[in-house]
Amino acid sequence: MEPASTPRHSDRFRVGASDPIPSSSPAFGTPARPFRMTKTHVPPTRTSILPILLPPSTLRPVAFRTFTRKHNLTISSPALQTLASFVGKNCGSGWREEGLAERVLDEVAKAWKRAGGGVIVEEGKGASLKAILQTLEGSMSGGRVVAGKGNAQDGSARTSSVGLDTGRADSGMDSGRPEDSEEHDSKLSVHPRYWLKVIEAFDLPRLTYNVDKKYFEAIKSKPSLFPSPAHKTALFRDRYNLVYQRLLRNESFQSSLGVAGVPSLQRSSSNLATRQSYKLTPIANLLGRSGTSHLLLGLLSISPTGDLSLVDLTGSVALDLSHARMIPEDAAWFAPGMIVLVDGVYEEEEMVKGSVLGGNTGVGGAIGGHFVGVSICGPPCERRDISLGTSNRQDSGDLSSSGGFGWVDFLGVGSERAQGVRMRRIQDKCLKGDPDAMEPPSRIRMVVMSEINLDNMKTLDALRKVFSTYNDLAIADRPQTFVLTGNFVQKAIINGGGRAGSIEYKEYFDSLALVLSDFPALLQHSTFVFVPGDNDPWASAFSTGAASTIPRQPIPELFTSRIRRAFATANTELDRSQTSDPPGEAVWTSNPTRLSWFGPVHDIAVFRDDISSRLRRTAIDTGADDDEADATMDETLDSAANEAASVAPESGEQMNSNKTETGTATASMARKLVKTLLDQGTVSPFPLNVRPVLWDHASAIQLYPLPTALVLADSEAAPFCMTYEGCHVMNPGRLLPEGGAPIVRWVEYDVLRNRGKVKEERY
Repeated sequence: MEPASTPRHSDRFRVGASDPIPSSSPAFGTPARPFRMTKTHVPPTRTSILPILLPPSTLRPVAFRTFTRKHNLTISSPALQTLASFVGKNCGSGWREEGLAERVLDEVAKAWKRAGGGVIVEEGKGASLKAILQTLEGSMSGGRVVAGKGNAQDGSARTSSVGLDTGRADSGMDSGRPEDSEEHDSKLSVHPRYWLKVIEAFDLPRLTYNVDKKYFEAIKSKPSLFPSPAHKTALFRDRYNLVYQRLLRNESFQSSLGVAGVPSLQRSSSNLATRQSYKLTPIANLLGRSGTSHLLLGLLSISPTGDLSLVDLTGSVALDLSHARMIPEDAAWFAPGMIVLVDGVYEEEEMVKGSVLGGNTGVGGAIGGHFVGVSICGPPCERRDISLGTSNRQDSGDLSSSGGFGWVDFLGVGSERAQGVRMRRIQDKCLKGDPDAMEPPSRIRMVVMSEINLDNMKTLDALRKVFSTYNDLAIADRPQTFVLTGNFVQKAIINGGGRAGSIEYKEYFDSLALVLSDFPALLQHSTFVFVPGDNDPWASAFSTGAASTIPRQPIPELFTSRIRRAFATANTELDRSQTSDPPGEAVWTSNPTRLSWFGPVHDIAVFRDDISSRLRRTAIDTGADDDEADATMDETLDSAANEAASVAPESGEQMNSNKTETGTATASMARKLVKTLLDQGTVSPFPLNVRPVLWDHASAIQLYPLPTALVLADSEAAPFCMTYEGCHVMNPGRLLPEGGAPIVRWVEYDVLRNRGKVKEERY
């Protein structure tokens, strides 16, 4: 018997009026309602959009509601005009009634964040707005963004400077994209050394602080070793503006303008109840105000007459610090080239030379009279999380654009807000280890050694002792990175021969290559970073051991070929099919340099310089007698003093020593050195005649925002490890301490815990 459905479908096939496309096989009982007749499978018709001319002022309220209120972004006028043209062309007259413009702008804001753009939506500021709109236009239909189509094509907008998907910091994305991110993360390497990046000072983004926009901008001009003299002035002006904006963000300098005169809001329990906030006075405003007290922020400098003066952007004034008191007492050095806060009284002379009134402005903006300092201190330091706007104390852990520079890419590896969340997720994944690896790494350690004089035969024995200490450990316990800083010779390299010529210098590194060849396991599983000193070529060829310009180039490849060959030989001996570890390598970098681990999560600055001795030579005298402390600093350290100096105290607002500290001057000098540099926000707070700086690369020596760790390789200071305002500062000292004792010293740093420890062994 024939099925009942057959005649019905046969009739349906014969009629054909209701189905213009007949069934290809009616004898097999085609369903009464084929799938092609359902509404969900009807081919979508493309809706034509009639473009309109949309003025930017009309779109501004929608853009403000989407970019500023929803995504915490600020849109510039040129960008608003570009978006108005795009919305008018692709959304037409339905941009307002159907809500098409708001949806499109929301997608643009998300793509801008994923691309690592800054808080200001502007062409060329971390992302390309034109590229985002071009990609978005190809995925639009009828004024709407087709789901899935744009995501698959949006490759340029989802890729950051390190080639990773950065679209996970936005919590307002559709539910499919986080899953795509996790699937993409699962294909990435889980070895921590894969995420280590050594960034030379010449590769860092050249940023300058824009006072008007209150934001960092990239310098577009090409850097030069012989720039115009205006760049020298810009060097100190940028340093001053950076400290000034940081100072105004401090709560002690924020005046409560809106609640003035309201007694109930006074902090009566605070020590500053009588003075709610400090107020800075420009130097030019001292004119005609003789005998009044003021608080000045300026640069310590030596005037053409040889007197000490204070300079800011408005002028300069002679400074008298003979009766000034340091705050806190003997806690920092103050030398010409540093920016300081001076509280005191301005005294205006009645007449000066040349019968010119003392209150008038003289040559170079100098005003007459002098400023008698009562107290002097450095500008207060600012923690890294506050600088980036990610502090929990600001908004209960919720990221906000009300403060901080979280969208600024200071290292060229992605900003904290664009990359931080995803990089931390990758870090957690790496800590769990690779299930395919035999011994996954349990922690990330770094070994730092300084003043490695290869022309001293004892140095090679000491290095052999250090390498053998870690070579005998399991793979999971071996350090991922070895940082070796100069000077690699005791005398400056002079091109042309002598005691330390270029030929001898290459032989010293060939000897180091022989030592490294005895430890192939370290060469296969670790990264060796070499940072030069002032005695290394080629800068020492003309400086003859004096302070050379910074940043300085790495050691030329001419001298390092044998060491590179040792790494290549060791890597060829290892069967990479049995392990997922990246091959070991030797990296020759600049001084200073940066080590980035997991993008912006771990920022480690490395700088080799004898800063403590230079500070003692150039520090000004404020009446305090530091001769006894300096003499104690130069003495040979005993074990108890070394233990006290290597304490890493846990402190939120200030740096404290361990309770078991013996009270020696060694730890005091270490704290004094750390506070001086981090308060100044630079590794070289000196005039250019004391420590030359390449003008166009001055931003590379800045310490703003504070790095997570700072390796301050000072061979003339005692080894120490301590934390100040969340930044862990380490000084490995000399590899071989002075005195001839067979002792080798170095620092072992735990990256995840952000803590270092001074190690000491006999060889």
